[in-house]
Amino acid sequence: MMNVAPSESLTSDLDALRARGYVILKDLVPVTCIERVSEELEPWLAATPRCRGDFYGWNTTRCGSVLLKSVNAQQLVVHERLLALMEAVLGPHCDWYQLNLSQVIRIHPGERQQIPHRDEEMWPCTSFRGELLVNVMWALSEFTRANGATRVWSRSHYQRSTRSLDEADAIAAEMSPGSALVYLGSVMHAGGANVSAAPRTGLVFSYCLGWLKQYENAFLSFPPEVASQFPEQIRNLLGYRIHKPNLGNYEGQDPSVLFKTRSHTLATVDAIPEEIAAELQAFYQRDAAKLIE
Repeated sequence: MMNVAPSESLTSDLDALRARGYVILKDLVPVTCIERVSEELEPWLAATPRCRGDFYGWNTTRCGSVLLKSVNAQQLVVHERLLALMEAVLGPHCDWYQLNLSQVIRIHPGERQQIPHRDEEMWPCTSFRGELLVNVMWALSEFTRANGATRVWSRSHYQRSTRSLDEADAIAAEMSPGSALVYLGSVMHAGGANVSAAPRTGLVFSYCLGWLKQYENAFLSFPPEVASQFPEQIRNLLGYRIHKPNLGNYEGQDPSVLFKTRSHTLATVDAIPEEIAAELQAFYQRDAAKLIE
C-alpha cells in the first residue's frame, strides 16, 4: 500500500464521506495552481471534438491522459489529504490502489443533465463488500447549480440502485476553483444540466482497487517512455508495479523493471503476500520433515 502521511482532518473527511457518500473539500490548493492547470489543458479542450453519446453527452468535451497534458496536474493527483482518504477506503481491500481515470470535463451551455448512475457499475463485482473506487472532481471553474455542478444523491450508497430518483433530493456540488468533490463509486450522481451562458470545467481523478481493470488504459495513455518521466509515486499510481499475488507482471517481474530494461528473458520472481509466503514455507518444511522420517 502507499505510504501516505495522515491528514489532520482525515477523521472528519472520512466520517462525512462514509455517512453521505461524498464530501466537498474547500480550497485544497491555491487558485494560482488551478489557473496553471487550466492554462495547460485549454489547448487540448479547444482541439478536442465534443462527445457523442447519451451517457457522455452531446454538448460536453472530455479529454483523457491528463497527466500527459498538464504537468501541474501532477500535484493534484498525489495531494496528501486525498491519498489519505484513498488509503483508508481502498487500502484495506488491495495490495495497493491505482489511478482509474484522469479526465477533464467541460459541460457547455445547453447540455442536459446526465442520467443518475454509480461509477462502480462498470465492473461486475456485485458480491464484493467494499468500495471499488473513489472519485475526486476538482473545480477548475466555478461550480454552480445553474452551470452544471455535479449532482449527488446523499446516502444513496445505502440504497438500491435506481434511475428513478427524486431530483429534489440531489445536492448540487457548488464550489470554487481549488476545491474538490470526493465521492464514492457506490453513490448515485450525475453531471448537472448547464442552463447558464458559460461552460463549467472540472478535472476528475478516479482511484480504484489495484486488482481491477482501469477505466483509462494507463499503459496506452502513459507508455513506459512517457511514464519514465514521472515521479515514482505517480508511476505506481498508473500501475507500474506488481500487485500481489503476481498480478500485472512483466516477464514475471515487477513492471517497473521496464524503466531499466526491455529484456524478454528475465527470471520470474515471486511477488506474493507474506501470509502466502509463510504458508508455502510451512508446507515445504513439513515435506522436508517427512523425508527425514
